[in-house]
Formats: sequence, C-alpha cells, structure tokens
Amino acid sequence: MRLLIRLIAAAALVSLMAGGALPAAAQGKVRLLLDWFVNPDHAALVIAKQRGIFTKHGLDVELIAPADPNAPPKLVAAGQAEYALSYQPTLQMLAAEGLPLVRVGVLVAQPLNSLVALEDGPVKSIADFKGRKIGYSIAGFEEALLGAILEKAGLTLKDVTLINVNFALTTALMSKQVDGVIGAFRNFELNDLALHKAKGRLWEVEKNGVPTYDELILVAKRETVDVARTKKLLAAIAEATTWLRANPDEAWGIFSKSGKELDSELNKLAWNDTLPLLAADPTALDRARYTAFADFLVKRGLIKQAPPLDSYLREIK
Repeated sequence: MRLLIRLIAAAALVSLMAGGALPAAAQGKVRLLLDWFVNPDHAALVIAKQRGIFTKHGLDVELIAPADPNAPPKLVAAGQAEYALSYQPTLQMLAAEGLPLVRVGVLVAQPLNSLVALEDGPVKSIADFKGRKIGYSIAGFEEALLGAILEKAGLTLKDVTLINVNFALTTALMSKQVDGVIGAFRNFELNDLALHKAKGRLWEVEKNGVPTYDELILVAKRETVDVARTKKLLAAIAEATTWLRANPDEAWGIFSKSGKELDSELNKLAWNDTLPLLAADPTALDRARYTAFADFLVKRGLIKQAPPLDSYLREIK
C-alpha cells in the first residue's frame, strides 16, 4: 500500500526540482518539505494551512510532498528550502555525516515503527520468528531495530531470513511472502490489514529493546535558522494541534478535502489513531533520548561516533 501511494505522490516535487535546484524562496514565503506523501501524520500542518493559522502568525507556508523521501533534509542542508520534516534517527545519522542540520521542533514525539505479524499466523511471540522470513524496506536502520528486538528474545539476525519488500509491507504479509515485517507504522499498517479483512499482531520497538525516539521532527539548516520565524511556525502548529484534537470530525472534513487522494478509508482509520500521537507541544525537547539513541546507533554500527548534541539540537522557546 505504501508503495502505491508513494507512486501516486511521486510527481509532487517535479516543478521544484526542475533544473536540479529549488528557486530562492519569495520574501515572506516558507517552504516546508514533507517527509512523505501527505497523510494524517501531517494533520497539524494541513489544518494550520487550511484554517489560516499560519497566516494568522504571519507566515505563508507551502507544504511540499517529496518525490524522493530521502531528499528533504539534504535539500534543507543545501539551503534550498527553509524546513523539512524528518525523523530523529535520520537526523542523527546525517549529523554524524557532517550535514549542517538542526532539530527545531517535533510533530510526533514517539516511535511509530513496529514489528508486525498476522494474528492468525504461526508467530505468536518474537521467539517464534526463528527460522522465518521478515520483510523490511530500509536497509541498515530497520535491520538495526530488528536486531535489537530479536536479541531481547534470545535470537539474532542470523536466525531469520530478511527480504526487502520495498514498502509493500501489508501485501508481503498477506501473500505469505514473509511471516513478519519491520518498519510497519502502527497507525497505518494495522489499519491497512483491517481493510483487507486481516488482523495484525504488533510489537512496539520502544518496548522491545530499542530506545525511544521522536518519530517526526522539524529540521532546518544550522547556520541560517531564523529563530523568530521558527517560533511563529511552532506556535501555529501548536494552535492547530489543539484545535484539531478538540474538533476531530471537523478537522477530518477539512483534511480529507484539502488534496486529491486524501479522502480514503485508510486515511480515515489512520486519522483516529494518529491524533492522540501528535505532540501537544512542538517545542518540547528531551535531550536524554537523543543521547540514548545516539549510543544505540553507535552500538549497532550505523554511525561511528555520536556528534555533539548541540551541533544538531536547537531548543526554540
């Protein structure tokens, strides 16, 4: 399902990427590159735009879905957009590579990533994955998560067969191509399975050997962070989050009509599961979790050395 929706959204950045670079932003206009196709994870951003909350805070924000989900933070680091949505692990790995990025806010302050199997399948516990096939989409990171989860059950990656299913997680599960998948977002893949009359069994990564982390964060270029503008942006996101939580049905109506393909059964189910997960305070920062997860990345061999926290964390109050 994710692969299909990714293809539907693939043309979203074509005009911006023409010529190999994004044109300079017009005065007063803010470009915010999303991490993926528009979905309920972006509820606060869409509501802030559609209800004029960004405008109220003196901002003209353009939300842009990427053709390549890996591109947004790199484009921001290159000075070709003001902000991008990304993920805490991605930021920490890019910071370790020397990219000049800083986290300035958070939209989802907990992991969404999960290990999922079919409830009526042979896997009832993590230990049951021994000798079985597990699908993944992102090499390196998802393998590291899975390795930590398996170790908690006395297994290693050598005890399973890994298969790259290229974001077709539910399809791979339902076709019995694999016995489980890592990288399933708990607010999407379980609902996708339900729409196909199947039920998933889920293990949350943060409860099974992986340090907790911020799933969805806002990043900017370190040397050019506009603190005043960022305060306005985060204030608008906070206001939108408060409003949509108080008015979920009205907010869904606005969200679902704001773009092609948004009014779907999957998005409607995901909407209800996502709203409680949105960060009430987008300025909140837990430095300890960044330290702990950096140590995890080093231990798992994804980075050689943890960069200083102050090099990629910026508290905006």
